[in-house]
Amino acid sequence: MNKILVVDDDRAINELIKVNLELLGYKVLQAYDGVEGFALCRQELPSLVILDIMMPDVDGYTVAQRIRQNDETKAIPILMLTALSQLKDKVNGFNIGADDYLVKPFEMEELGVRVRALLKRTQQIPQSASTRELLTLGDITLIPENYSVKIKNKIAKLTPIEFDIFNLLFQNHGNMVKLPQLLKDIWGYEPDDSIETIRVHIKHLRSKLDKISDGKKYIETIYGGGYKLNVE
Repeated sequence: MNKILVVDDDRAINELIKVNLELLGYKVLQAYDGVEGFALCRQELPSLVILDIMMPDVDGYTVAQRIRQNDETKAIPILMLTALSQLKDKVNGFNIGADDYLVKPFEMEELGVRVRALLKRTQQIPQSASTRELLTLGDITLIPENYSVKIKNKIAKLTPIEFDIFNLLFQNHGNMVKLPQLLKDIWGYEPDDSIETIRVHIKHLRSKLDKISDGKKYIETIYGGGYKLNVE
């Protein structure tokens, strides 16, 4: 059974989330501040953390940073749940390491969809990983078993989301992947305002590739359309 940690100082919202997620079959852990939340995350190693941002003493951004910096918790997906709805707030959350971002007030049905999508994506082992298969195209090699990309003799470790994005571009062999397809294939649903989600993750992915690419730009932006892998 998947364990989900809910960190929110609003006890009414925290309890409402707990009840609804338990009805969906999840085991729910609760914390009511950032200090307790990070401690419980390290202790229990949940499958997913639902994290409020505006909390006293230690806010959600700080908790997310600590989760990402800790070797035991850094791979746990984070769904930020907050009343902060400005684009800059979302970008800040994604830059820190959030996997998804849901604005309050929200529908419980939408929360359930996002939880299922995150769990499905982060817990799915690539088929090629079971056979230790390497995927090669030009001077690029993908290593699914540890979410890495190798360009010539240099290797970069990617997050699961970054790997999935790069793999999707990789599988399309230089053809453009449209933004709606990226949203649907990577996140598992089609939110109406998450284009910035893709842009932030692409930015991080490009930054890692730049360190091993000897100046070549492997991800090309097709303005107004999407992205493609430059394999020429």
